[in-house]
Order: sequence, then C-alpha cells, then structure tokens
Amino acid sequence: MQSEYIWDPLRRKSVRNTPEEAVRQWFISAVLHEGMGVPEHMMGSEVALTHAGKQYRADIVVWNRSARPLMIVECKRPEVTLDQEVVDQAIRYNKELDVKYIVITNGVKTFMFGRTDDGFEFLQKAPLWSEIND
Repeated sequence: MQSEYIWDPLRRKSVRNTPEEAVRQWFISAVLHEGMGVPEHMMGSEVALTHAGKQYRADIVVWNRSARPLMIVECKRPEVTLDQEVVDQAIRYNKELDVKYIVITNGVKTFMFGRTDDGFEFLQKAPLWSEIND
C-alpha cells in the first residue's frame, strides 16, 4: 500500500505522494545523491523562477560549489511520454538558469543532455557531481 505522503529531504517536509512526486524523490535520492554524488544541500526541488513574465517551478535544480545553477531536471509521471514538449519546457527554464546539464525523466526513461558549443548533446552516462562542479 502506497503512503499518502512522501518525505522530500530538499524541502524538509512531507509532500503528497503523487506519481510525479515519486519520480522526483527517486531521482533525488537514487540518481543525484547516490549515483552522481550530489550533496543534498546543493539541490532544490520545486524551485521558483520567472520567464517572460510568467512564474514557473523547476522540478529539481542542482547548484555547483559557487551556488550557480548547474543542472535542471524535469520530472513527469511514468505514463507521460518524454516528447519535444517536455524538452521545450526544460529549455524554457534553462533560458533563465543557463545550466550545463538538462535532464528529463518519467522514472521509466531518463534523458540527460550536456551543453556543447552548438547547444546540447545526449549523454550516455550521468557524470559525477565532483567531475562537473566548477
């Protein structure tokens, strides 16, 4: 039986356990913290930002040691297809944050992109935070 609430270590509170929230919490703990070695205090969830006069919330933002945005992660429910619309949403957020890495995930599939001179390219493997943190 699934609990009605799930602990968000970044917001330091229990939040409603929706399918999208479950994906967000999985990505925070399993991928970012355990897999990539990102310290919890260098991540934020539901980060408010403004683009073209509209308010948005980035699902997850990872900062570097200089407190500059390094990565944005857009999380979707498992049944949501990771299509161009999802990519465009992450790119829209990036226009405000100017990150080196963009990730989209639905918990079933995850796509990570790294900045190049020409834009972004697909990454086969998630880098370690200690290697990309500058």
